[in-house]
Amino acid sequence: MSDKKGIRIGGACGFWGESAGATPQLLAAGNIDYIVYDYLAEITMSIMARARAANPDRGYATDFVGAVLCPNLKEIARQGVKVISNAGGVNPEACAVAIRDLIAADGLDLRVAVITGDDLMPSVGQIAAMQPKEMFSGAPFPDPDSLASMNAYLGAFPIAQALGQGADIIVTGRVVDSAVTLGACIHEFNWSAQEFDLLAAGSLAGHILECGPQATGGNFTDWELVSESYYDIGYPITEISADGSFVCSKAEGSGGIVSTHSVCEQMLYEIGDPRAYILPDVVCDFSEVTLEQISRDQVRVAGALGRPPPETLKVSATYADGYRGGQNLLFYGFDADRKAHCFAEVALQRARAALQRHGLEDFSETCVELIGNESHYGGRRAVSSSREVALKIAARHPRARGLATLFKEATGMALGAPPGLTGFAGGRPKPSPVIRLFSFELNRSQVDVFIEVDGHSKTLSETFDAVPVAAVHGGLSARPEFTQSPCSDEETVEVPLIKLALGRSGDKGDKANIGIIARRPEYLCWIWAGLDESVIAQTFSHFLKGPVERFLLPGTHSINFLLHEVLGGGGMASLRNDPQGKGFAQLALDLPVAVPKSIAESL
Repeated sequence: MSDKKGIRIGGACGFWGESAGATPQLLAAGNIDYIVYDYLAEITMSIMARARAANPDRGYATDFVGAVLCPNLKEIARQGVKVISNAGGVNPEACAVAIRDLIAADGLDLRVAVITGDDLMPSVGQIAAMQPKEMFSGAPFPDPDSLASMNAYLGAFPIAQALGQGADIIVTGRVVDSAVTLGACIHEFNWSAQEFDLLAAGSLAGHILECGPQATGGNFTDWELVSESYYDIGYPITEISADGSFVCSKAEGSGGIVSTHSVCEQMLYEIGDPRAYILPDVVCDFSEVTLEQISRDQVRVAGALGRPPPETLKVSATYADGYRGGQNLLFYGFDADRKAHCFAEVALQRARAALQRHGLEDFSETCVELIGNESHYGGRRAVSSSREVALKIAARHPRARGLATLFKEATGMALGAPPGLTGFAGGRPKPSPVIRLFSFELNRSQVDVFIEVDGHSKTLSETFDAVPVAAVHGGLSARPEFTQSPCSDEETVEVPLIKLALGRSGDKGDKANIGIIARRPEYLCWIWAGLDESVIAQTFSHFLKGPVERFLLPGTHSINFLLHEVLGGGGMASLRNDPQGKGFAQLALDLPVAVPKSIAESL
């Protein structure tokens, strides 16, 4: 381990399209060693793949070059800040060329590294012949001709090696989101591939940073605490020590909040089983992590544990599976919801009749949702009659022509429909390709990783104490259970969960995570007793097709629920208004929980 005491890393981006204001904010904060950027999601990879197919010089996050680096490059160089980003997408080489052109134009002396090897499309025939199964559903490998992208999730050690070769700016393809942070830690502190607890701690720091202001008040349950400062929300900074502990903060004077609650919400975000957050470099256990508020907008994080990673890498492929599309219409006036339902039913009937006339298949799936009629509650709280609703009619079809038929019939009903129909400017919507995700495991020995620093290339050489996938789950500690039963002689009354807890939710493919954090440790026993798997399953029964799992995180007095097959396919394959489950926690926080009357009166 290095003698270096600590490094400061700023998280400046959580998705492709985020505001470019984070970089100047973090540079103005000063004393930043690294700025890291996460641009990629599975659907982003397929979009970038289409862009590269149309133009071989595209396929990366162009705004990273034009909106982030271009106006800030001189200040980055002046401060000696190193930049690590997965903005390379499916074409990191082209991204690096564009960056080097900027550096030359500004007359700067900065070295650019490119990490490749994640793109497995050149090996699609060989991989298809292996007939890998989808790692969650067991589905067969899709038609190779339908694939848009196929990328292995790489880890942090290639980034660390690039830094060791003197890189100032590192561009990667598909790496796990937290790797851009962990790579800096490995380089600075000389952590080895066998120091699993340290690797888990660095990965947790990266997980906190990877979604930008989600750790500093963005999407925060207690949003009113920061509502007046959203306009200048601060981006997260972690000061990481060689022992793996770190302090979360933000730029002084910026908006937002850094509290144990805001940091914990981000820690729970999309983690599945908190004992087995599987990454290429380490299997993380966050169940015993502790959070301590050490001063205003400063939270110390410690306690992450790690185990050897699997001998396989996760690979995500995206493939085309027909088309989808939807149309939004408005109804207002009395019985608006009933009129909207009538309109949708007739529109689909007319569209199906037209499909038959034209010899086309029926829709693969249809979806009708009424915003304003509490349709996300599945009838649990549906109002008796809505006076204003937004109607969404959506469908999937093997052919674009099938969707065009639906749009034509729905539009053509305007003069022969229930009253109260209106809309805003715009023509008929257009069908979009359905892009599905297919995830599978591939032995890491079949993935070659390359590092190129200003024209000098090398193949990555690294040694892992990797274990079979079965051993990863077989080596899990016993799932923590809350053994303290609620005990009180008092009368109990029901209160909304939000009075007792905070929540954050998000997706993982067709799965949704709902993290619940007790506002006070003594509330957890009542939450645990009143919010089990059956309650969550019933709450989301109108969406849920698979089981629900419940995981306890004793260190932070929190719970994570994992809902399987609940997002209608997830991502761009879903017809839902919320295909990523971002609002699921908001639904859960409305659930009633019984507590002693004295607790209810103190809330």
